[in-house]
Amino acid sequence: MKRKKHSFSGGYTFIEIILVVAILGILLLVSYPSIQNTLETRNLENKAREVLTTLQQAKFQAVKFKLNHRLRLDNSQGYWMYYIEREVRSGTWAEVQGSVRKTIPNKLVVTVNVPDQTVVFNPLGIVLNYNPAQHNIALQSPVLNAKGQPSTRNIIIYAGGSIQYVKST
Repeated sequence: MKRKKHSFSGGYTFIEIILVVAILGILLLVSYPSIQNTLETRNLENKAREVLTTLQQAKFQAVKFKLNHRLRLDNSQGYWMYYIEREVRSGTWAEVQGSVRKTIPNKLVVTVNVPDQTVVFNPLGIVLNYNPAQHNIALQSPVLNAKGQPSTRNIIIYAGGSIQYVKST
């Protein structure tokens, strides 16, 4: 009885592996700018929404505790920081316990256009220091701006306590 020889190879050749790696490399290279763009957009969105949420928290705490509260924006350290304060006595403010000071990275351009870099809410949720000429906070990404994409997120504060979030170029 004769035995048949089977010539079956159970692996991949070196050329096949190199070809697959090259194709994956090309796909990654093509998609890299899109990934970077998405990450930059997400970072801008997240920081703007963080400021918006903190403004809303200050308003809700003013209503809940029946005390004036404010969002204070500070650039004295060379970067933008913001936090909530409560009026403990007339004209005396203290940082709300348990609240965390948040920062905005220097890679974003921040324009604070509110009186004295604060937004003050009274116990009815109305903005006490409202000024029609000064009522917004804008965050802009120079990277997105250079690409001609919507690069600015505006947070507009109204006298009645309403807060609007707007994307713009």
